[in-house]
This record gives sequence, C-alpha cells and structure tokens, in this order.
Amino acid sequence: MKRSASVLMAGLVAGVVLAGCSPAVTGGDTKCKDFIGQDEKTQNEAVSKMLKDEKGADPAQLEITGTRLAVQTFCQTVGKEDSKIKEAPHLS
Repeated sequence: MKRSASVLMAGLVAGVVLAGCSPAVTGGDTKCKDFIGQDEKTQNEAVSKMLKDEKGADPAQLEITGTRLAVQTFCQTVGKEDSKIKEAPHLS
C-alpha cells in the first residue's frame, strides 16, 4: 500500500511539473510551425491574444474562429515555418 501511494505521488508531482512547462501563448508572434502543432483551444488563445493586442478589446468568438482559419490557411500555403501568425491576412 505504501508503494502504491509513493508511485501515485510521484505521478502527481511529474504532472504538475509538466503542466508548468507548457509554452506561454505569444499571440501574433507565434510562429507558423508552432501554431500548426497546437490544438484548437491553444490556437484560439493565440489568435485571441493577437486580436486583443491589435484592437485593445476582446474579440468576438466568430472573429477568433474566422481568423484562426485564415491563419491556418496562411501557414499551410504561403507562410514559412518561421512566419509569425500576425503576418497572415486577417481583419484587424
């Protein structure tokens, strides 16, 4: 029983350490290679931060979704791996 508790505790500590190492959302400075590798939630956070930095106000969900799709298209076509997502054509 003691061994199980030790293994469980080690797993929890490892989870906390790994969660603390997740990359910060960098908004418009996110590079295409990083953006494409992110899940939809993280992509939305990056786009939302980019739009908020540009406008100074929180964007609507529809604007976030449309811009995320535009950025994905840009990154998968004309954008380079090191292109920043703020370089993608979008409404601002």
